[in-house]
Amino acid sequence: MLTINVALLLAVVVFLRLRRRTESRSRFDEKLTVVTVLVLGVLIAPTAAGKGILDFLTQLVSSLSKAGQ
Repeated sequence: MLTINVALLLAVVVFLRLRRRTESRSRFDEKLTVVTVLVLGVLIAPTAAGKGILDFLTQLVSSLSKAGQ
């Protein structure tokens, strides 16, 4: 039985859509990309990978804010 990880599939779709030239996109195309990215974020957020990304970004922001003071 073959299983497909929906988050991985959406990540590939987002990657392919963002590789296209910006000038050739319609408003509908841009809105569809935004919705796809939001759904990908919702799918990744509760996973261990999503928590790892959040921890990494939290450490990055805190170190940048300390460096700026």
